[in-house]
Amino acid sequence: MSPSPAKLMKVKMVLKQVKNTLALLLLIIFMVVGLIISGRLVIAADSNISHPDAMSSKATNSQLPRAFLPMLKKDPFSFGPSLAPPIGHTGAPPLDLGAIQKNFQARGHDLAFNKIGFHLGPGGNPTGYVNWLTALDTAGIPFFIKSVDDAGRLDGAVALAKASNVPHTIVFRRSGGEYELPDYNKTPAAAATEHWDRHIANFVSTNLDRNYVWLETINEVDKNRSEWLGEFALETAKLALRDGYKWAAFGWSSGEPEPYHWETPSMLAFLKLASQHPDQLAIALHEYSLNSDDLGEIYPWRVGRLQKLFEICDKYGIPRPTVLITEFGWTYNDLPTVNKAMEQIEWAAWLYSAYPTVRGAAIWYLGGWFNIENQTQALIAPVTDYSLANYFEYVPGTGDINTNLFDPPPWLVLDQRPRPGITTSEEIQPSFVLPVDSD
Repeated sequence: MSPSPAKLMKVKMVLKQVKNTLALLLLIIFMVVGLIISGRLVIAADSNISHPDAMSSKATNSQLPRAFLPMLKKDPFSFGPSLAPPIGHTGAPPLDLGAIQKNFQARGHDLAFNKIGFHLGPGGNPTGYVNWLTALDTAGIPFFIKSVDDAGRLDGAVALAKASNVPHTIVFRRSGGEYELPDYNKTPAAAATEHWDRHIANFVSTNLDRNYVWLETINEVDKNRSEWLGEFALETAKLALRDGYKWAAFGWSSGEPEPYHWETPSMLAFLKLASQHPDQLAIALHEYSLNSDDLGEIYPWRVGRLQKLFEICDKYGIPRPTVLITEFGWTYNDLPTVNKAMEQIEWAAWLYSAYPTVRGAAIWYLGGWFNIENQTQALIAPVTDYSLANYFEYVPGTGDINTNLFDPPPWLVLDQRPRPGITTSEEIQPSFVLPVDSD
């Protein structure tokens, strides 16, 4: 018996629905494949997971990673492809920096130096730091130096900066007691005024020149108060601009803050203001590996974390602000042997040379109290020699952040690998290269 017309019509409708559903599924598949190929599709992860430390055995269910559906990047300000990493060069001092820079600029690149310097304080063993300052200044190479509490150790650096006009970076902080942190119990505006007045009174007594010295007024703040801190930073920034000071905000601990802490309304407003005043407002960060043998441990979540800040700035279309890494190194009381430390410093110097708004990093610590001063002092001479003979060729501009470009080499096989970003002559390129025009 043949099927009735009604049944035939029903079968046709079902087949049509199946056909339409399959067509829709094929369309979705083609779209997804296209987005993956173009790099616009990413898998969202829980933003509360800041770095591998969060995956400890003590993690709660709410701390463990959660899977989400794919989503499109919310990045309307993407700058396009990542810039190629810098090329390292070496030469016999004294270097003809003018000729080198002219050569780089002729092929659309620019010149950067080793930005890693030293952190001083009362006591300790700073023997040789004046020679380091003088040698770099004479060569026309900027140095990065910070002192906590002992302003007198910056007098020579300021004198050199005034006489030579080399763009050195000099940082001072008064520490301890009421100087350490703002009063979180007050409104951000009230706390900012009180804390600023306290530090300015102390700064004036040091006779340091505010035109040459960056001032830090807070240290290792509470990341869980990010909106309050953003408002505090905005108010303090206005005071610094009013009074003609250079001010570096926050002094975040190594591994902090979480990327989303930069995204509160007040934080974004402060980042925008800081980007508009790069010679007076800066972000102070601490980048320690927290491993006395490995500077690159869990990179980029400790050393290299500044790139997370730049990612947020890029996301919101904010020019990348000035960054001062005012504490840098391994741990607060230990570091590797000189040879191993220098291998790893070369890697960090290469990383930081890629970002022009990073003014430098201060190796912890030549001052007393932490029993690390003699180990750190042993680095002064080799860091000086390295700074005088090595330099970097980088691509100006802003590209998408790609932290994988700067993955640290395996320190255990150092003798079997090329030096990170360092060449033996201008004619030999390292394993990490950027395209260069042939001369």
